[in-house]
Amino acid sequence: MLSLAVPVVLAEIGWVSMGIVDTIMVGPLGPAAIGAVGVGSTLFIALAVFGIGLLLGLDTLVSQAFGAGRVEECHRWLRHGVALALLLTLPLTAVAWIGTASLGVWGFAPEVLALTGPYLGIVIWSTPPLLLYAAFRRYLQAINVVRPVMVALVSANVVNAVANWALVYGHLGAPALGVNGAAWATVISRVYMAMALLATIIAHDRRHATGLFAVAPNVEIVRLRRLVALGLPAALQVVLEVGVFASASAFAGRLAPVSLAAHQIVLNMAAFTFMVPLGLSSAAAVRVGQAVGRRDPEGAARAGWTALALGLTFMSAAALTFLLAPRLLLSLFTTDPTVTRLGVSLLFIAAIFQLFDGTQGVLTGALRGLGDTRTPMIWNLAGHWLLGLPLGYSLCFVWGWGVSGLWVGLSIGLIAVGLVLLTAWVRRVGSLSGEASADRRQPQASFFP
Repeated sequence: MLSLAVPVVLAEIGWVSMGIVDTIMVGPLGPAAIGAVGVGSTLFIALAVFGIGLLLGLDTLVSQAFGAGRVEECHRWLRHGVALALLLTLPLTAVAWIGTASLGVWGFAPEVLALTGPYLGIVIWSTPPLLLYAAFRRYLQAINVVRPVMVALVSANVVNAVANWALVYGHLGAPALGVNGAAWATVISRVYMAMALLATIIAHDRRHATGLFAVAPNVEIVRLRRLVALGLPAALQVVLEVGVFASASAFAGRLAPVSLAAHQIVLNMAAFTFMVPLGLSSAAAVRVGQAVGRRDPEGAARAGWTALALGLTFMSAAALTFLLAPRLLLSLFTTDPTVTRLGVSLLFIAAIFQLFDGTQGVLTGALRGLGDTRTPMIWNLAGHWLLGLPLGYSLCFVWGWGVSGLWVGLSIGLIAVGLVLLTAWVRRVGSLSGEASADRRQPQASFFP
């Protein structure tokens, strides 16, 4: 599990680090710049993750084919993943442009709104490379080629940091574009990531003679439908989870820039720690899926529990760090005493939900490896949108708790989702042995759904 998960976790950390670098780079420009970059990034990702989520079906389909030794099937699913990524580009870009044009109705503070619109208008251009990167990454992880993914993300952070330094403040002969410079740095780094993973796939095929280009290039509607049918619940689950935090950021944007800045900084830190269970989630999906492909129910259960144990161990350490060193962490982003004081209280709330956030993150991947993408989707809807966000809004605006109220509501939603998915996983694990026994008694019986 660790040999697969560590590079994936580092890749996830590399992914979220780019957003953190953007926030740090624009920090000297003031709270409004921090808020604009944070809100702009969150709103764009809330849309883009729908396309990325649709491609999560590749985790199940490619890993199960790889576990069964059907390499040509892995190649076919890669081609259909690329086709789906390209098909999604136009509608997602159009929706992003419409959303950018309607920012005025969200009630942002004027100084934040003035910076957020132009930032989003630039970041939209990163949609095609971002979706292609997602397809390439799911394929590589499912066939156990994970180190190049990690290298691509780590090196992309270098590209992003240099581009930010040059374009935000006008170094290396570039114009000083401020917040817009951070947006162009994001576009450049995402193009780089897609090209790096494409080169990795081609190099892997040539080195191992896997016959990637021998597979017929035609796109089958039946396969696209299967990929969408499996990926759509996963996409909705990711959109629901990211969207609830995007909505919370939009609500925080109605508060003073200081509250929005504190919210965004702590959200970046919580997102950073979540990258570890998210990476373990991907590893769990691959290892559980491969076990299903080779008809090994004990291995599937063992993979899921191992990933969960690793995730909870890390999130316990993260919670302690939030509790013991909040001011040190916040000093990486801001020297504003008001932002720091508010950020300390938000970090305390974030520490409380770390274990539950890790639980729901890891088990979403483990269930995806079994082909179950609906359960996480349904309970994310219930926990986040029917419980957490309404409660957070009420605490913030009705009962006057401010941005802390938003975080209390979101925390309660996360706790509920984590507990329910743990219950669902326990039940599925309990049924694995029974299904395997029935399969041995009746060879014609189905193994896993």
